[in-house]
Amino acid sequence: MIAMQHDTTEVDARFRTMMILWLVLLMSQVMFFGMVFVIRPDIMNPPIQPMLGENPLLVLLFGILAFMNIAVSFFLRKRAQEQAILERKMSYVQTGLIIACAVCESISLMGFVLAIAFGYQYFFFWFIIGIIGIFMHFPRRQHLLEAIYGK
Repeated sequence: MIAMQHDTTEVDARFRTMMILWLVLLMSQVMFFGMVFVIRPDIMNPPIQPMLGENPLLVLLFGILAFMNIAVSFFLRKRAQEQAILERKMSYVQTGLIIACAVCESISLMGFVLAIAFGYQYFFFWFIIGIIGIFMHFPRRQHLLEAIYGK
């Protein structure tokens, strides 16, 4: 009984930590988005560029990389979850969350680079993809319970 209560307390603490980390990583997206407008206030002037901008190859490459990063983030989180269940370590669940969200954040950073370095007016699509990816990696208490007790 005491061990079960200890596990529940530990799960609750770990879950709160994961929620805070997730929220901080999500809010960093808002910070990067705001920084674009501080650094390049002219970025949202009426669009005079074609959809792919002045560097269509780079934009396409970043677009492909963005969708690949979404897939990689889910793969890495799933691997961390499987490892957590195999070794009965909750810390792997948290590591998987951080890695997955960081990979999604890299998508937003691609949009940041497109906006700042290349003046690409449709940079916000990368932010949307990155934020959706982070929302899809919302922490789940069930993952922690599976790590302790197995499936």
